[in-house]
Amino acid sequence: RKYGIRYHHVSTDEVYGDLALDDPAKFTEETPYRPSSPYSSTKASSDMLVRAWTRTYGLRTTISNCSNNYGPYQHVEKFIPRQITNIIDGVRPKLYGKGENVRDWIHTEDHSSAVWDILTKGRTGETYLIGADGERNNITVLRMILEAMGKDPDDFDWVADRPGHDRRYAIDSTKLQRELGWRPAHTDFAEGLKQTIDWYVENEAWWRPAKEATEARYRAQGQ
Repeated sequence: RKYGIRYHHVSTDEVYGDLALDDPAKFTEETPYRPSSPYSSTKASSDMLVRAWTRTYGLRTTISNCSNNYGPYQHVEKFIPRQITNIIDGVRPKLYGKGENVRDWIHTEDHSSAVWDILTKGRTGETYLIGADGERNNITVLRMILEAMGKDPDDFDWVADRPGHDRRYAIDSTKLQRELGWRPAHTDFAEGLKQTIDWYVENEAWWRPAKEATEARYRAQGQ
């Protein structure tokens, strides 16, 4: 506050809970908070703290809630890089439950460009949802990865579903696009996925140190 610095809080669409698989609705800035996991509950509370600091102390803030990211430099514990690096290692990928859970995928570069637009053009105290209309269920994404890496699309193992696994996320980014003129650049998911696969193939030295410890944690959980 002393130096008039703008503060941007990066949050997640998980604060809104989940949507039914057959529900055409999407999350908007007006969607009530219904977090369903300890993680999303802490994210929801952090959003509330930011709003409270703005109202009580006039802190210059903005908040963004984004859908699932993919792209280079993502930790190997996340869904897409875990599948890619398992295939590189000759390990059959694993899929939770029935693979029907839907995520709204956005390339990390599009997320970054949206955050920059919010920082430089967003209205103080406002929340903006970031998404790129990238809804796909997990089994579709996994099969796309397998086929792109020259594998049979059914060459994976089923594992028990995650506790409290949210069914579907979907973002309506109309406010962001209308007010700030933002548009996603990576609108071809298949192409973005191929570029992501190529990056992990070419940058094993970056992700290898974290791989074994990550897989050990998953094995301990039966996943």
